Amino acid sequence: MTSPPFARVLVEACVTSAAEAAACFAAGASRVELCRRLDVGGLTPDGADVREARALAGGPVFAMARSREGSFRVAPAELAALIETVSTLTRAGADGIVVGVLDARGRVDAAALRDLVAAADGRPVTFHRAFDELDDPLTGLETLLRCGVHRVLTSGGASQAWEGRSMLRALVSVAGGSLTVLAGGRVRADHVARLIEETGVTEVHARASAVPGLVGALGRERRT
Repeated sequence: MTSPPFARVLVEACVTSAAEAAACFAAGASRVELCRRLDVGGLTPDGADVREARALAGGPVFAMARSREGSFRVAPAELAALIETVSTLTRAGADGIVVGVLDARGRVDAAALRDLVAAADGRPVTFHRAFDELDDPLTGLETLLRCGVHRVLTSGGASQAWEGRSMLRALVSVAGGSLTVLAGGRVRADHVARLIEETGVTEVHARASAVPGLVGALGRERRT
């Protein structure tokens, strides 16, 4: 694999407040994912928090649309509410939307996902780590492409991105530039350069506390 274009690698920070978003942008993050309740994998933020983050932050603010913890399967009534949530987040100023829906068989729920992408009203949509519950991620990726999803946040199905790097590499190959593979799951400064080299990902996702270290590590690679 040829040397990766470190100058083009983006760091996305997962944040729970406008102040945290502003701090991450100041530390060098390129984008933030705003949510609440990180202890359960992230839930929908308040519209007021989205508006405040957009006012304070120095870059794109993507908002999580997930109403409850637990299963990523959604009943029809839940889907209607989730569609309205996406519309509310876009009206609040979210630059992008983060969602993840699976059907009763544990596959990407294509019909529901198309409705959510439509509700995003042209804003980019990221499919979150519900993707890592799929038995067949490569087929799942093809479904995301057909549904108009722009990005998938994934560890490659492993507990952390470094352990899932073989699958991440396969996903990048299948996506072929039509969809961005956003590597997430305990991405660390001491292996981020090797992760990029071995997988070809151009975006990484991490909690706010990890952002300064990741940005610093990537900066050192750009200077070498």
